[in-house]
Amino acid sequence: MAGPRYPIGGRMSDVVLGVARRLRLPALEQRHSSTLVLGIFAGVNGLISIGLMSLAAFATQEPLVFPSLGPTAFLLFYTPHIPSAWPRNTICGHLIGAGAGYLSLVVFGLTNTPAAIAHGVSGPRVGAAALSLGLTALLMVWFKVPHPPAGATTLIVSLGVLTTLPQLGELMLAVLLLVGQGIVINRLAGVDYPLWAGRGPE
Repeated sequence: MAGPRYPIGGRMSDVVLGVARRLRLPALEQRHSSTLVLGIFAGVNGLISIGLMSLAAFATQEPLVFPSLGPTAFLLFYTPHIPSAWPRNTICGHLIGAGAGYLSLVVFGLTNTPAAIAHGVSGPRVGAAALSLGLTALLMVWFKVPHPPAGATTLIVSLGVLTTLPQLGELMLAVLLLVGQGIVINRLAGVDYPLWAGRGPE
């Protein structure tokens, strides 16, 4: 095996090696830590992750694809061993982000106001965005569930892209679908990926 075991950091090469062994692909086993193979694996995982949710969105006519899920998908497969990628942190982090964003809309009277992307950023919108991100960071630390992509989720809400409780429910359903895929792929690869929270330092 040429090159370092983790040439781009993270533990994605462990996932690739596990999948190669499970599928009995010796050529992939030998090249599992090359940046070429890791890049292809990351691309295929991203395609599958968001592709499945896009198909579900098309079939149900519900918007199940959200920008903050892209970095979540990357975390689940790039660093599945760290707490911020565990199901507990992923689900709770996005839930906190969505809740903080919605609370910020309520506080600044923006629940029925068009999104900032369509009508520009106003003073109340700046306040809502700042409050939502501050609350999200505070609560993730207090509850020990850090998940950086939740910072994007809270801004999606506080900037008015999602403004209703049903929309937030759809967001959380998409998060659950993505976490389910993370569990399946990582377990298939033989990675000790928890169903909720793993053991280790937090």
